[in-house]
Amino acid sequence: MSEQLSTGSSHYRWTICALLFFATTVNYVDRAVLGILKPVLEQAFGWTQIEYGNIVTAFQLAYALGYVFAGRVVDRIGVRLGFLSSVSLWSLAAMAHAAVRTVCGFGVARAALGLAEGGMFPAAIKTVAEWFPKEERSFATGIFNAGSNVGAVACPLVVPWLAHRWGWQGAFVATGVIGFVWVVFWMRAYQAPERHPRVSARELAHIRKDPPEPETVRIPWPALLGCRQTWAFVVGMAASSPVWWFYIFWAPDFLNKRYALGLTQSSLPLMVMFLAASFGGIGGGWLSSHLLKRGWSVNAARKTALLVCALAVVPVAATPIVPNPWVAVALVGLAAAAHCGFAANLFTLVSDTVPRQAVSSVVGIGGMAGSLGGMVFAQIVAHVLAATGNNYLVPFLIASCVYLLALLVMHLLVPKLEPMEVPA
Repeated sequence: MSEQLSTGSSHYRWTICALLFFATTVNYVDRAVLGILKPVLEQAFGWTQIEYGNIVTAFQLAYALGYVFAGRVVDRIGVRLGFLSSVSLWSLAAMAHAAVRTVCGFGVARAALGLAEGGMFPAAIKTVAEWFPKEERSFATGIFNAGSNVGAVACPLVVPWLAHRWGWQGAFVATGVIGFVWVVFWMRAYQAPERHPRVSARELAHIRKDPPEPETVRIPWPALLGCRQTWAFVVGMAASSPVWWFYIFWAPDFLNKRYALGLTQSSLPLMVMFLAASFGGIGGGWLSSHLLKRGWSVNAARKTALLVCALAVVPVAATPIVPNPWVAVALVGLAAAAHCGFAANLFTLVSDTVPRQAVSSVVGIGGMAGSLGGMVFAQIVAHVLAATGNNYLVPFLIASCVYLLALLVMHLLVPKLEPMEVPA
């Protein structure tokens, strides 16, 4: 093993983090296209809010299944092959949207996309656990998770231009192709740290600086479900993920219905919202990593960062009642930034408390909970909008308070963030 390591110093782990960042960007471009094109497709096919909600629900249900099963698969086959498979399949599913014309057809295409995209975060969090020591994991997670916001920023900038030039079908095909470009780079660049020729002995020692974990056999799902650490992550994901889906799938419609902003007029506001979110993800990850380096315990550092982010979400409740669209954009941007900081620390809790060989499985279980919550919230939003004439007050009110409630329950479940006890 040592003969394969390069001499001198290296920082190749940040190259891996950059690849995760671009994968997340592609992931969110492909899932956000539908929300950007909603006004166009709504006019072309006569969708109602309920029908659109059903299409979103199809994605969420499939994403939940993909999340939990992909987590188990990635733990078995590793992140290199797991990532390749997931990105290739979701890129094909994204392109398939161009071939459908009915609500049912879009539901099937979205379900295929969700099933394949479920492998993204289990593989990414496992990659971070393999390539970074604990003190850097939340920062690395914040960096790669910022790709979700870059994807959301790129969509309103690129998709209207693609739709204008090649129609909405061309927008789906073009964004799907990008994933295959990423796959080529991933296959050329990725190997495990111990075998990678561009990782120096010094960097490998830094990556493995934490005390070694006890050797354990593969942990079955029932054992994971019996641990409080798993349920703390499940609660956090079930509460926070639906809110992020709400911003992705309904923010363009909110700007259209509340402020009469069309497809091109909403591009800049949406870009500002999600650009702010990208800084929030990096900042939230940096905060807990900074506190750890100053001597704080993992428990205090992570939960302090989570609390700061949860409090920053609260003002979003006022969004539907402000008369100026840019004030609304500022409120949603702040909330989206706080969500990403919350997510960076929430995902890092798994690698802090769960054995490395079970990280993807726990992330998959939590991701399934988040997607199921998103499915329920999508139906709530769709029916509330249909019943109130597109009044967004209730959805934004729910979005403003769920983070604090989730953090309270998480603290009760794991008051000290102790490591998961697993079978020998």
